[in-house]
Amino acid sequence: MMKFSSLLVLFFIFPIAFAQLRVGFYSRSCPQAETIVRNLVRQRFGVDPTVTAALLRMHFHDCFVRGCDASLLIDSTNSEKTAGPNGSVREFDLIDRIKAQLEAACPSTVSCADIITLATRDSVALAGGPSYSIPTGRRDGLVSNNVDVALPGPTISVAGAVSLFTNKGMNVFDAVALIGAHTVGKGNCGLFNDRITNFQGTGRPDPAMDPALVSSLRNTCRNSATAALDQSTPLRFDNQFFKQLRKKRGVFQVDQRLATDRQTRGVVARYASNNAFFKRQFVRAMIKMGAVDVLTGRAGEIRRNCRRFN
Repeated sequence: MMKFSSLLVLFFIFPIAFAQLRVGFYSRSCPQAETIVRNLVRQRFGVDPTVTAALLRMHFHDCFVRGCDASLLIDSTNSEKTAGPNGSVREFDLIDRIKAQLEAACPSTVSCADIITLATRDSVALAGGPSYSIPTGRRDGLVSNNVDVALPGPTISVAGAVSLFTNKGMNVFDAVALIGAHTVGKGNCGLFNDRITNFQGTGRPDPAMDPALVSSLRNTCRNSATAALDQSTPLRFDNQFFKQLRKKRGVFQVDQRLATDRQTRGVVARYASNNAFFKRQFVRAMIKMGAVDVLTGRAGEIRRNCRRFN
């Protein structure tokens, strides 16, 4: 578990958010809340271990649009869920099942925003990643518009990717650690097809990609719509993703560029050489991300159904 001293450091980075978020927020109002979440995530992971990647994606896509307020979960014709970048987000049914059990145990108490945060945390641990405590106390947002969704694609520059995180109060170590969640991710073949066929109109694959990976991905994409972003241990949360980048085996263009860009290559090298260090930094980054523009206190609401405003 992450030490209190580390959480204290993060408090000074995000003083307003952490003023009302705290570890064990539901210890009195719903003491079984985190156990309910953990058990249902464990059940789902036993059926489909790719749930870790799905929840990480959901958490990221929620937090980077209007903050971590579960606005991504709303069902409506113009909600965030309908925006193009969110078309591949899944596991909404899992969030529904968790919410149903929590409502039965503690009505109108645990927010959908905290469910996403806790479920993601638990899924990472099940995939071999770190176990850690994370502050809770988020409330659910009252707005969800697809026009607010402006998430980057895999061809974004390293500078652009890093600025996405620094604009939210994070640093380069956080940015690279969170992109490292691709260690359990999959990418649609259409998002990197040019790298393995006709890079920038040259008629050749991207010279920055290992030729053996080019061949492997061509075979994969003939038979599947997706490919693992970590070709070494695709279902294991570890630092192999960074080791692959240093061997020119990054699938997404921005991932590969992390290993060569002056701003990030040193961080990639450190994570590649030290799995424990990567996991510690990932925890710090996840706690920071989970505090981005959160609603607390009397702001927002506690939804009874995560797909609808009250």
